[in-house]
Amino acid sequence: MRVGIVAQRGNSRAAYLAADVREMLAGGDVEVWLDTATADALDGDGHEVAEFDACDLVVSIGGDGTFLFAARGAGSTPVLGVNLGEVGFLNAVAPEDAVSAVRREVERYRETDEVRHREVPRAAASGEREWSLTPALNEVVIQGDQRGHGHGIDIEVRVDGSLFEATHADGVLIATPTGSTAYNLSEGGPLVQPGVGAFVVNGMCADEAMPPLLTPVGGEVTVRVDGPEYAVVSSDGSNRQRVKTPEVITVEAADEPARVAGPDSDFFQALKKLK
Repeated sequence: MRVGIVAQRGNSRAAYLAADVREMLAGGDVEVWLDTATADALDGDGHEVAEFDACDLVVSIGGDGTFLFAARGAGSTPVLGVNLGEVGFLNAVAPEDAVSAVRREVERYRETDEVRHREVPRAAASGEREWSLTPALNEVVIQGDQRGHGHGIDIEVRVDGSLFEATHADGVLIATPTGSTAYNLSEGGPLVQPGVGAFVVNGMCADEAMPPLLTPVGGEVTVRVDGPEYAVVSSDGSNRQRVKTPEVITVEAADEPARVAGPDSDFFQALKKLK
């Protein structure tokens, strides 16, 4: 078995906890990979996170941002999140339980050849000019180079080919159920409970009324962008594509969902920490 460990950069507590997990795994039949930054902090050999899809389990130690970073490299490998952040929708394991939680999943793998996990959808964005972004666990955002009065983009949003709205807006975001608690919420979108198979289509300061829409994960959302010379499409706020307008962007469920390992977090308990 191979276990990858990704600790929040610049966080000594995360690095110490990564060392504890590595020590627990040492001496057995488990190969441990550290991401390069964690390896530097612990004087070990490191691997790029993009290679962590070769692991059987990835352990993320930090906040939801660290989990998103780890999940991008993990591909279909289950990711177990240890929560050092404020909220922890993705990170269900408390720091004091980290070592025992990883031990349980390793033992489970030895017995069943699999890690306990739940699948969560990711949103994949692509353009008619043959570009695509790394699938988003939280949201895809389509917007102009700048937000605010005198900026923005003209958008025509279609769901499964049918026109939903055509207006001028700062942008539009398509959030997964996981991402409904993130950028979508700050833009006035609805919360979506885990397990509900829907994406949220949410306008960002649209000129015309554009109520947030829940649409089945299996559908297709297309956004035609015009107005300024360029628009920006981003996946989870990091992977970005600057596109020349007019352009049609397609957002649909990625072929491969993300896999969240370990126990489920308490959704409503985590919500209380947002207040």
